[in-house]
Amino acid sequence: MTRTKNSEPTTDVVEAGHSPGVKVARSLAQRFSIVIALVVVIAVFGSLRPDTFLTTSTLQGILGSQAVLVVLTCALLIPLTAGDYDLSVAGVLMTSQMMIGVLNAQLGMNIWLVIVLCLVAGVVIGLLNGWFVLLFGVDPFIVTLGTGTILSGVVLWMGDSTTISGISTGLTDWVIVNRFLGVPLAFWYGLVITAGLWYFLEYTAAGRRLLFVGRGRAVSRLSGLRVTRIRWAALVASATLAALAGILYAGTTGAADPVSGEAFLLPTFAAAFLGSTAILPGKFNSWGSFIAVYFLVAGTTGLTMLGAQSYVSDLFYGGALVVAVCASRYSRRKEVRESGSL
Repeated sequence: MTRTKNSEPTTDVVEAGHSPGVKVARSLAQRFSIVIALVVVIAVFGSLRPDTFLTTSTLQGILGSQAVLVVLTCALLIPLTAGDYDLSVAGVLMTSQMMIGVLNAQLGMNIWLVIVLCLVAGVVIGLLNGWFVLLFGVDPFIVTLGTGTILSGVVLWMGDSTTISGISTGLTDWVIVNRFLGVPLAFWYGLVITAGLWYFLEYTAAGRRLLFVGRGRAVSRLSGLRVTRIRWAALVASATLAALAGILYAGTTGAADPVSGEAFLLPTFAAAFLGSTAILPGKFNSWGSFIAVYFLVAGTTGLTMLGAQSYVSDLFYGGALVVAVCASRYSRRKEVRESGSL
């Protein structure tokens, strides 16, 4: 240890534990931790149930069926990036799905027109969420929780508390029946939306403004950003993507169930926060969440094949959410400390 003329200590020798190589290794391990975890889960359950878990049909089923969760998680990531919670995404999904059931299966309306109406409904719901949150200054957690609950009631009313089947094959064919490289098209839709959201958040001015608002609203206002408009747009985009997830859900199941969509809320938050601990640690990002979705699903699928009861899925998702939130907070604080020390 030596001292400069200003008596400030400098380190001549870098400790081995803090060498550049070790730092790079730690950084890579953290960035790809969720990928490593996914590989470990596949290896464990594959060795325990090689005849059922490591099969083409299981892989195709997991990839195709979870596109709904991928798109819904992408919907949630947008307001989360802006610093807001949207607990109405599952309610919007159910509303969109039930609209297809009622308008298409029961009333015979053209499926493509119904899809457009579902997306318009998502825009309207997002506008209403933003109206209550930003014009009345109500916490978005409370507003979207209330909106989601209202939508759950509306869905039960629309469908008369029954499952509606008979949705047009024009939708189911282009969601789950038709395949590319042996995988249902739904998976590829989710992949494209994930890549599109990544590009938007990382390489567009609008995406950077959204991130800036989420990191500090006071500073954003001083910088001339229209914080209210940006947050409102994020809620609208979230509801619109959630409506799209509902369309995919209807195409995946071929029916409209008034209650099953509620089960998406917990895994959606778990995937969003778990994804923020990898790829870009400390930041909500679509690729991290995409991998997190399939990590969670691979885990629950493997446990089910081992004979675990249905409640194990809730325990798995709930535990993953708690761990992910804690890890995300730790990553964010570490990032702030490192940026402050530069």
